Amino acid sequence: MIVVAGEALIDLVPAPVPSDPASALPQLLPQRGGGPYNVAVALGRLGSPTSFCSRVSTDAFGTALLSGLRDAGVDTGLVQRGPEPTTLAVADVGSDGSAGYGFYTEGTADRLFALPPALPDGATALSVGTCSLVLEPGASAYEALLRRESGNGVFTTLDPNIRAGLIADADAYRERFLSWLPHVALLKLSVEDARWLADIGSDGDLEAHLAAWLERGPAAIVLTRGGDGLSVWSRGAGRVSVPGTSVTVVDTIGAGDTVNAALLHRLREIDALSHAAVAGLGAEVWRDVLGFAARAAALTCSRSGAEPPYAWELSA
Repeated sequence: MIVVAGEALIDLVPAPVPSDPASALPQLLPQRGGGPYNVAVALGRLGSPTSFCSRVSTDAFGTALLSGLRDAGVDTGLVQRGPEPTTLAVADVGSDGSAGYGFYTEGTADRLFALPPALPDGATALSVGTCSLVLEPGASAYEALLRRESGNGVFTTLDPNIRAGLIADADAYRERFLSWLPHVALLKLSVEDARWLADIGSDGDLEAHLAAWLERGPAAIVLTRGGDGLSVWSRGAGRVSVPGTSVTVVDTIGAGDTVNAALLHRLREIDALSHAAVAGLGAEVWRDVLGFAARAAALTCSRSGAEPPYAWELSA
């Protein structure tokens, strides 16, 4: 079983533009989201046994979030409940489909996550990331979960999915990120996230930072490059890249989360959910894994909001 730990929230996504936009307030549609939540739903839809580990509100949004997990076949036995409100994220979608976010997080349920005593028997992988590793006091509990399960031999993945507006002290977060790397088997980053974490501009030497991060512990680092595809830096195969899949982009909400899920799903299918196995994968295997993730992400980009594909859509 793959355990995904982190926040579940509601994305407020722009509705289609009204016929007379100048005279109307922007219309926002609530959609289920949150990076880890999207990863769990995507894994469930792809057919991987998955459990979601979080704290979810007892309000109507929280109930809808749990319903979405169950509809995807995701186990919710590790979900903690609380009366606090659900976190809201207001999405601002650009003309190219890219999305920026504003967050309402004060006093929300997912921030009060507590470290569970143990993961279920049969848990083979743990995926963490996004806002859950920023907002205290829950961030420290998620960090403790990552360190504990890595020490227990569980395959761990990290997707920082940087939301800079939530990070009060960038330098302190970057130091904390480096402290996580010895406990991470697979690190997944967008180019933008990687440059923010490296604190370099577009002309900086990103590859040098990736190599340094790889030396700190991960078996591989996967870098998403938007429409240009995906690349991996791994201990066994060096750098391997695949092109993006051509698609008409509606928006990019949930695309990176879909990549994360697709990587885990494909690695599980080839029995490679261990640090040693990922470190030993060859270039051809990585091309297959990355190509699968690129196709999955393209399908997510072809529809509004975080709507990852089902297994049948990728086998057609």
